[in-house]
Amino acid sequence: MSGLTVTDLHKSFDTHPVLTGVDLDVPPGSFTAILGQSGSGKTTLLRLLAGFDPPDRGSVMIGEKLVESNAIHVKPEHRRIGYVPQEGALFPHLTISGNVGFGLRRAARRAEVGELLDLVGLGDVAGRYPHQLSGGQQQRVAVARALAVKPEVVLMDEPFAALDASLRASVRDDVRGILRRASTTAILVTHDQDEALSIADLVAVLRDGRIAQCGTPQEVYTRPVDDDLAQFLGDANLLAGTFDGELVATALGRLPAQWHTEPIPTPCPVTILIRPEAIQVGMAGARGASGRITRVEYHGHDAMVHVEIDGALLIVRSSGDAGLAPGAEVTLTTRGPTLIWPSTAAAATAQGRQSGPPRAP
Repeated sequence: MSGLTVTDLHKSFDTHPVLTGVDLDVPPGSFTAILGQSGSGKTTLLRLLAGFDPPDRGSVMIGEKLVESNAIHVKPEHRRIGYVPQEGALFPHLTISGNVGFGLRRAARRAEVGELLDLVGLGDVAGRYPHQLSGGQQQRVAVARALAVKPEVVLMDEPFAALDASLRASVRDDVRGILRRASTTAILVTHDQDEALSIADLVAVLRDGRIAQCGTPQEVYTRPVDDDLAQFLGDANLLAGTFDGELVATALGRLPAQWHTEPIPTPCPVTILIRPEAIQVGMAGARGASGRITRVEYHGHDAMVHVEIDGALLIVRSSGDAGLAPGAEVTLTTRGPTLIWPSTAAAATAQGRQSGPPRAP
């Protein structure tokens, strides 16, 4: 079992820089998600790790072996890397057994292909062809093929993107379990925040050609390094306030606060992060800050409630059966400390910035 270490990796196409100094340490046996917006360079990074393309500068180590540097370029077939592309990319003219055993020597195919198909729960479809399997089954075959070469690391390029939403969660859970049982270090690139946060041990956010933050899903979600990352990693309420050293004055009242790294000088204008699930809705007249519901988005298991309070528009995640309706007067209270950063001029004037993807009216 090996980890992977990336140091100061750069890559440009023509004069356009894509990666501008990527540093990443993937522990042995871990499942790491590289999360970034479309066009952020995720696939480029994966191709450099696999050895398909050379970097302009930087190094890659797999375990204790240097496979990429200014003086060394180990070919992909000698890196002990398994690669799972989007949509599996199975050979349509080969059986499932033939696909899985494609990279194996003939003497090893009979014994090892059966074991691999059993590992991914497809031992009974060895003689079928890819078109005879569901999309989820095809992805599991692609994982079995990647594992056939006994890789040190498996690289996956958004392998669940083409699956239906109802199937995606179950297939990615299956794949994660397969990789766990195989004790294989895995790297997944994705632009899906829910996917990265739900299945990865570590989440590395790729932004502006670098890793902006790397940590556990809980760390990057609850303690993002700045307000831009807070917005990218899920729904967020970003408010302006003033920090006095202990409490921060906001539209929701004076709240306990914590900062990400360095202590913040006081008094100081700050930007405040409050996640929608950290706000509770109460009846009008109860203790808390008074507001009015402007919109409710019902999702069954929960609802996203939009509340206007003191000129700020907040989003609150509430129980789906709470019976809340537009126009209702409510009170809001928060749970736990809020995360703060020293405010930029733009953030200080942005009373009640709301993040997340645009929502249908």
